[in-house]
Amino acid sequence: MERCGWCGTDPIYVAYHDTEWGVPERDPRALWEKLVLDGFQAGLSWITILRKRPAFRAAFAGFDPEAIASWGEADIARLLGDRGIVRHRGKIAATIGNARAYLEIGAEDGFADFVWRHVDGVPLQNGFATLADVPAETELSRQLSKALKARGFRFCGPTIVYAWMQACGLVNDHLVSCPRHPQIAAMG
Repeated sequence: MERCGWCGTDPIYVAYHDTEWGVPERDPRALWEKLVLDGFQAGLSWITILRKRPAFRAAFAGFDPEAIASWGEADIARLLGDRGIVRHRGKIAATIGNARAYLEIGAEDGFADFVWRHVDGVPLQNGFATLADVPAETELSRQLSKALKARGFRFCGPTIVYAWMQACGLVNDHLVSCPRHPQIAAMG
């Protein structure tokens, strides 16, 4: 069996594939961090974000939504000057707004419950044979994207949301030829 070809041979990517990608994530803060990072990834390669993840965590107060929700223009300016992260005003501003939306959902439903409700609390088990079989988005990612946007989230279109669903294990999109496919399926 061979691991999914998208991760190549870069040690950071391989470790991410082998230990993190697709593992069902139920911690609300971890779900939110991954959604933010997937938003920053738009237009870039995921390996770029993985390499910058420690700098993102430092710049964004460990992805503490309570802290980030109170940030304003001075914080945006500070982050635009941080060479360790992706410096994109829209994505930075969206992260601040998304922190506020995260807190609102958390107070009402719990963010993890809100997210996992879209798959009835159980990861969807796909059986794709090739990378070409894996969709960029699905009807479910379109629905979840729409639900997030209705609650105030930005930078969460259906393609970003599907990548996030894959990363957080809402769907098991490891190829059936990958040793992680059955391991992740057993976690569901």
